[in-house]
Amino acid sequence: MSEVILYDYWRSTASYRVRIALNLAGIAFTAVPVDLTAGDQRAEPHLARNPQGLVPVLEIDGLRLTQSLAILDYLEDTGRLSLRPGTPTAAARMRAIAQAVACDIHPVCNLRVAAHVVALTGREESRAEWMRHFIRRGLEAVEALLDAAGPYAIGAALSQADLVLVPQLYNAARWGVATDDLPRLARVSAACTALPAFAAAHPEEVRPKPTN
Repeated sequence: MSEVILYDYWRSTASYRVRIALNLAGIAFTAVPVDLTAGDQRAEPHLARNPQGLVPVLEIDGLRLTQSLAILDYLEDTGRLSLRPGTPTAAARMRAIAQAVACDIHPVCNLRVAAHVVALTGREESRAEWMRHFIRRGLEAVEALLDAAGPYAIGAALSQADLVLVPQLYNAARWGVATDDLPRLARVSAACTALPAFAAAHPEEVRPKPTN
């Protein structure tokens, strides 16, 4: 297999999902930083990789893949991962949780949306207020969708939903969103973060080191 390259940003929750997946699959990869705060995603080299100007972008098998959930499905479909439940009912539950995060919480809480809120209000404080409002409301709904017993999002087996949820919990903590009263989320977080593949993908583990 040719070299696998992941274009990502260390704090990007979508990139975090893919790092976890690659670690679980045992796929060695080279991470190429795309600094979202510096605007690297809008530069021509990155737009040539992804016209949306987003991360992650995964180069694998001679392909260039975008959108984290599509990448997770590709790894499943090519036999590198087995994180999709075998029954239609369980698979639908898994997708509902993953999409509640990836399609409802994440899009309104990414960097460019938050920056636009600040531009509209003229108040830097509105960035954190916006984040806390939408992340908390979204996670309250996700809490109700999680399996009652666990330990993972939809029961005893790890699934794609866990790979999507854990990065969102990191983002919640970053913005000071209280989740102590959401026990199912806490349970999933504890079960997943104990796994080496999750720990190695954590933003603080991959954060670029300052240069002298």
